[in-house]
Amino acid sequence: MPRSDYQFKCVLIGDSGVGKTSLIRTFATGGSPLSAPSAGGVDFATRQLELKGKTVEAQMWDTAGMERHRAVTAGFYRGAVGAFVVFDLTSHASFGHCERWLRELRAHRAEGEPHLPLVMMLLGTKADLRRRRAVVAQDAKEFAQRHRLLYAECSSSDASEVNQAFERVLAEVFRRVRKSIEAGQCNPDRPAPVLINTVLLTPAQQARDEGRAQAAGGCC
Repeated sequence: MPRSDYQFKCVLIGDSGVGKTSLIRTFATGGSPLSAPSAGGVDFATRQLELKGKTVEAQMWDTAGMERHRAVTAGFYRGAVGAFVVFDLTSHASFGHCERWLRELRAHRAEGEPHLPLVMMLLGTKADLRRRRAVVAQDAKEFAQRHRLLYAECSSSDASEVNQAFERVLAEVFRRVRKSIEAGQCNPDRPAPVLINTVLLTPAQQARDEGRAQAAGGCC
């Protein structure tokens, strides 16, 4: 894999069973197995793409079932510059829970890295199951507008729809990052996901580092 100019971390949040893992599999590998196995309760996949003549490595993080136990930790959100709040268009309950997922996301961001740009999208899945649809498109669009989110619908069986949604968020992240760097508001030397010619920690590496930090803190 060629060296990337930028690396952006994006997280997918939402209820269990809405299709988050299928989304990142479709985006990253076109339906083949994920580029890295579940590590510390997180699934992780990467893909490179070109934006404005620059090579961007997108890291997609999925909760891998942690949400079933309300066990999504601050480490999962740390360093994210893109977030997809995912719900199932055939499940009104999953749509109703988006408010809670947004509160959790914003709470962790406020505590950690408010200086980083964050682009958020409300993403409805299983759009191909039209006869089973339970969420009215206008309701979802109004929710997205009220919370200042981008909005899209897709089906994991249609790679082009998934790509369009993910690339739309990544393009907006890229635009904001470039603007922040030019304005001197985003420092590339900060330990953040907006990294230039450097490497992001994988979920497994981050879990190990957090474990070492906790162990060091406990012995002093």
